Amino acid sequence: MEINEMIREAERRASEAFDRAEQNALICQERVLKAFQENRISARHFSPTEGYGYDDIGRDALDEVFAYALNAESALVRPQIANGTHAIFLALSGTLEPNDTVLSLTGVPYDTLESAIGLNGNLPNALSRFDIRFDSVSLKEGEVDQEKAAERLMNNPTVKMIYLQRSRGYAWREALTIAKIRKAIEFVRSIRPDVIVFVDNCYGEFTESVEPTAVGADLMAGSLIKNCGGGIAPTGGYVAGRKDLIEAVSFRQTVPGCGREIGSYAASYRPFYQGLFLAPHTVMQCLKSAILFSALFEMLHLRTMPGVESERSDIIQSVMFDRKEDMIAFMQAVQAAAPIDSFVVPEPWDMPGYADPVIMAAGTFVQGATTELSADGPIRAPYTAYLQGALTYEHAVLAARSVLTALIAAH
Repeated sequence: MEINEMIREAERRASEAFDRAEQNALICQERVLKAFQENRISARHFSPTEGYGYDDIGRDALDEVFAYALNAESALVRPQIANGTHAIFLALSGTLEPNDTVLSLTGVPYDTLESAIGLNGNLPNALSRFDIRFDSVSLKEGEVDQEKAAERLMNNPTVKMIYLQRSRGYAWREALTIAKIRKAIEFVRSIRPDVIVFVDNCYGEFTESVEPTAVGADLMAGSLIKNCGGGIAPTGGYVAGRKDLIEAVSFRQTVPGCGREIGSYAASYRPFYQGLFLAPHTVMQCLKSAILFSALFEMLHLRTMPGVESERSDIIQSVMFDRKEDMIAFMQAVQAAAPIDSFVVPEPWDMPGYADPVIMAAGTFVQGATTELSADGPIRAPYTAYLQGALTYEHAVLAARSVLTALIAAH
């Protein structure tokens, strides 16, 4: 079958999944629009500030808009949050104290968080250095292992926080859907209603009609150069959830006693507001792109997750290769289809925070932005690439031609 014909056939197979993504985008867009309207956002909120940042209306209103859009009581949204891992670390370190235990019910978190927690070395300021312990229970057939989780919860009174990683990270599993997150939270509450439930929401925002905080999560965190930034935000991250917890996190982000009331930003806030407004549409473009690639991978008889008709709760499409050479060829084809640095040939390298060499295709306008078409993965068996993004579906189609050409040539 000729490549353009393969793409047309993949689109036919994906038509119902495309419709679902578009319907979800409309629901999320309505909520985001109301967030702007309810908070009476105007051009004055875009203005930069200097110094201490007292009475920074742009910063404070941005918090309110994000809280509404993310179904949360409160939010802390800051350009100074460097990435998703930073946002997660703020959420943990801002709410946990010595002798507390974090219990992950989705297994060990992805690589970059291991050093922050203290699972990979014992670096200065890692949670382990403050006698904050980390324990984990692996998922069982894609859901929380209730038997093992109940045992840990009942036998360890130091558990203060339950940790749920919504997206797959570098694991061969489906993302946790909102329905599964709700089920996990209800289970936890039935045993320990006092614990904080935290959700790593990276890659998941606006992929479903509501966020984890709408189904009982106390706290969640994510990056603005992923879903919530709509491909516009140049940097930043957020933490959202219960008001008392957000106040505690703000004391970690700046200084106890001042918290969210200080912190200026000398550039315009406009990209953060505009990025959030565009986010539901941009995420829909990412979902349609992932669905297209899923259909194509299935047609090539590759192992791929999620499937075309699977329910999606993140923007990531996983594909598994038998050989690392095929994985590298795939990454290089994605890079060649990029608008930025298309001439660069990616190779595996020892990326900071990762246990194995990582190869990354990232020809993006914003460095590391995963709503722009990109792909990455560690060079370890099984050789799995994680594809995400595409600001426009049309770009995904053009990239698919490049990828199909490379994969077919490799065999």
